[in-house]
Amino acid sequence: MNCVGHQAPGLWTHPRDQSWRYQDPDYWIELARILERGLFDGLFLADVLGVYDVFGESPAAALRNAAQIPVNDPLMLVPLMAGATRHLGFGVTCSVSYEHPYPFARRMSTLDHLTRGRIGWNIVTSYLDSAARNMGLDRQVGHDDRYEFAEEYLEVCYKLWEGSWKSGAVRRDKTAGIFADPAKVHAIGHEGPAFRVPGIHLCEPSPQRTPVLYQAGASRRGKAFAGKHAECVFVAAPSQKILRQYVHDIRQSATEQGRDPSQILIFAMFTIVVDETEDAARRKLADFRSHVSVEAALTLLSGWTGIDFAPYRPDDVVRYIENDAGRSFLESFTTADPDRLWTVREVAEWVGIGGRGPVAVGTPAQVADMMEDWIDQTGLDGFNLTYVLAHETFESIVDLVVPELQRRGRYKTSYSDGTLREKLFGGNARLGETHPAVRAGAAVRG
Repeated sequence: MNCVGHQAPGLWTHPRDQSWRYQDPDYWIELARILERGLFDGLFLADVLGVYDVFGESPAAALRNAAQIPVNDPLMLVPLMAGATRHLGFGVTCSVSYEHPYPFARRMSTLDHLTRGRIGWNIVTSYLDSAARNMGLDRQVGHDDRYEFAEEYLEVCYKLWEGSWKSGAVRRDKTAGIFADPAKVHAIGHEGPAFRVPGIHLCEPSPQRTPVLYQAGASRRGKAFAGKHAECVFVAAPSQKILRQYVHDIRQSATEQGRDPSQILIFAMFTIVVDETEDAARRKLADFRSHVSVEAALTLLSGWTGIDFAPYRPDDVVRYIENDAGRSFLESFTTADPDRLWTVREVAEWVGIGGRGPVAVGTPAQVADMMEDWIDQTGLDGFNLTYVLAHETFESIVDLVVPELQRRGRYKTSYSDGTLREKLFGGNARLGETHPAVRAGAAVRG
């Protein structure tokens, strides 16, 4: 995230952490080069458009602890890092709730051009009332209503990306003096409840046309949305039991939408603390835990769930309360596994290192064992790795864990050529024919 503290609240105070340098271009270039050296598929940039002010009904705790504030625009980082790498992909979080799809579609096409097809979009609907208020609303739109709004938003983007410019529309014919053939460029003529977009897309087709589509909602409505639209899904859960159910539900949703469920890649949030010996790794984790800010963890927890945890006692049991904030986090610690009751203290400790997912601690072999077990037991395709210390966490993974996974034949030894979509799925840089984006584009062309 383009901020100081992301998923390890309080760890910016650690003497070896570098995340305070987040406003330095070299910080991001260094990170991109580390990840490409480790053959990572991509860097996922999260984002929020509001401040975490639910805890204590004030932004004070978030500001004291740098709990995802201050936070800069994530899209601006992409050309910087893309210029320093050749293969690393970039998944960027952009909310559909507060920007019109017409300029947004141009921004994503531009990034796809500038990265030579290495851009992805993490589709979110936002969950903070503070963001809604600063956009002129009294509060955020209802949870499920936000997804209905997102459906039309994507329809507009799909028509612009997939339908407005036909293949072959761009001729670049200097002799004839024709750059683009007007007969092959179509106005999309969109008329809907939320948007009226009559004209053409401002950009010629980019390498992928539609960016790789990521989605991260694990609520009932979120999983249905993912099954229809997503190519990659980020999930987070504290146990294999819950995660296995998430994976099943998302693939089942894809099947119901007429899509091939194997064409959706599901990645789980995961944190790695690794060293040459188990004792060294556990000492490292204990050191990290000494820097965790419980107040910052509860600040994030309050923002994610919409519940003010300031009045709660540490031993109070966390219960599910339905509201219009993000639902999947609260479900994963309550209703998703009714056999496991979590106290406020336990959830705060869990959030303190790595956010919402498990922590693998040990030697490279022990960490690899745990990663293999989670893959094999849940049906996951891979992991969305968080960091504890910037950039030490990723350097340790690249230097210690990646070689171990390669020795086991569980990790690639080189990049394949092509766009981000081709690297992830092989074959075409474009979406498959069964995806709703392709159908929306075909409807524009007639």
